[in-house]
Amino acid sequence: QVQLVESGGGLVQPGGSLRLSCAASGSIFSIVSMGWHRQAPGKQRELVAIISSGGSPDYADSVKGRFTISRDNAKNTVTLQMTSLEPEDTALYYCRAVDSFSRNYFGQGTQVTVSS
Repeated sequence: QVQLVESGGGLVQPGGSLRLSCAASGSIFSIVSMGWHRQAPGKQRELVAIISSGGSPDYADSVKGRFTISRDNAKNTVTLQMTSLEPEDTALYYCRAVDSFSRNYFGQGTQVTVSS
């Protein structure tokens, strides 16, 4: 089992920046990839960014050039640096981990609200 705890959400004005962090614990040796998903009210959960153990990132088209995902394998953390935030980025952001058995784990989520 893998446990994930997110932090760093909040309220920011359009054009601002936020940094989300996720700390993994438990069977961390089994994690092969980590990432972030988000879910806005009335919408399905969607992938925002994901990064493999080898460090190769992938992003949703809507956040390319604005968000950066990074991973610290020694600290078992994954970070999402978000810049040029838009109201459309408002959502509950979830950290996700996938283990070597292709099992998915999600954290409880952290709210990001972009509003003036």
